[in-house]
Amino acid sequence: MNTNKVTLKEKVGYGFGDMASSMFWKIFGMYSLFFYTDVFGITAAAAGTMFVVTRFADCALDVIIGIAADRTKTRWGRYRPYLLWFAIPFSVMGVIAFFVPDFGYTGKVVYAYITFSLMMIIYSLINVPYASLLGVMSPNPKERNVLSSYRMSFAFIGSFITFMLLQPLIDGYAKVFGPDGLQVAEKAVEATISTMPIAWTLGVATIGVICSILFFLCFKWTRERVEPVVEEKDPSVKKDLINLVKNVPWWILVATGLAALLFNAVRDGVAIYYFRDYVQVAYKMPFTGWDMTTVYFLIGQAANLIGVMMAPGLSDKYGKRKTYMIAMAGAAVLSAIFFFVPDQLGWILLLQTLISLCAGYVLPLLWSMFADIVDYQELKTNRRTSGLIFSSSSMSQKLGWALGSGLTGGMLFLFKYNPDLVEQSTQTIFGERLMISLIPAACCVLAFIGMFFYPLTEKKVKEATAELEKRRAEKLGNR
Repeated sequence: MNTNKVTLKEKVGYGFGDMASSMFWKIFGMYSLFFYTDVFGITAAAAGTMFVVTRFADCALDVIIGIAADRTKTRWGRYRPYLLWFAIPFSVMGVIAFFVPDFGYTGKVVYAYITFSLMMIIYSLINVPYASLLGVMSPNPKERNVLSSYRMSFAFIGSFITFMLLQPLIDGYAKVFGPDGLQVAEKAVEATISTMPIAWTLGVATIGVICSILFFLCFKWTRERVEPVVEEKDPSVKKDLINLVKNVPWWILVATGLAALLFNAVRDGVAIYYFRDYVQVAYKMPFTGWDMTTVYFLIGQAANLIGVMMAPGLSDKYGKRKTYMIAMAGAAVLSAIFFFVPDQLGWILLLQTLISLCAGYVLPLLWSMFADIVDYQELKTNRRTSGLIFSSSSMSQKLGWALGSGLTGGMLFLFKYNPDLVEQSTQTIFGERLMISLIPAACCVLAFIGMFFYPLTEKKVKEATAELEKRRAEKLGNR
């Protein structure tokens, strides 16, 4: 094992990988439902169903990719090559998914299913190995915690950049392209982001170029250091899967992560509808072209970033498990209060800041704890299956987002959302208020309960790390 310390350049390079993923993920997580209902032209129910169906179908693929990555051997390592191979397809497929073809309704639904599924496949092919990279850059749990914080810090920076650029790009392209582009953009000043299809395609393409560059830099600047204590010549996939199924901490962490990501998906997915239909602030920031939904997102990302940066210090002091539980409890209470807030922008933005600060603590801890489970699994089985275990992090992320988007789309349909109406009904607005407050609060409660039963305390993690270090030292000594 190469024990060289992880450099600042590597930490930044590792962060670039999730910065790229997050730039596209936020477009899909926060804008895709709106895109499919108000730009692409299918119903909220059809879009929500598509999100759930395609993501459930994709879950098995994450596991397959994780297993394949564990068995990949190149001069660049096991996991880094995927960043190189799929950097460009990742961005190209995203652009195709946000293209609106001149098809009838059924043709559009079929196109949406195909392109969205392909986009998520490419996402898995690059994101599962990327997540697995955390488990082999350093054997030190604290250093992995720092790497995880770099990852999430850059992820939120990427999200921040997306929110800064996407609306001005789309509205700007709407002014330039198409015979009615100017009118479309002017209409958006009083409502929200432009709904011109070609403007969306070009806006996503611009961000896609940035994503590909960041993936290439992540590949170039990172290194793989940690090798398995025992390297089997022909490792059994069946055996690895059986070991994983028996791993109780893994099950708990997947369920807890799923609840936390469901919390984010529902809140984010309904925000654009909530602001347009309930808050109704027909105002755009000077020079930037941001409406208040974008400002709401930007404030949330800034607060998330502060939470991410504070997470390592708090988890070192109180432990990952306890910090996670406190953050989820805070987010639950604040989200419940959100339901009773009137349509006053000051209160809404204050609660968004506090909720996002709590949420910012959670994600770096979640991914760092998956790395701890890799160590725990290796200690018990003598098999280091980083790709397989980290594929579950991608799986829970996509499932949480899919279920959240599906729930949001289904509830919009249930509460009679109609994209052709300028003013939605009282029933629809009530549903949107539920989806940005009480439903996310319930998800936080589930995450809190799950983490309460998580058995890997800080003491157990340290003991596992020490034992593995001892075994690796013995392995080197026997060579």
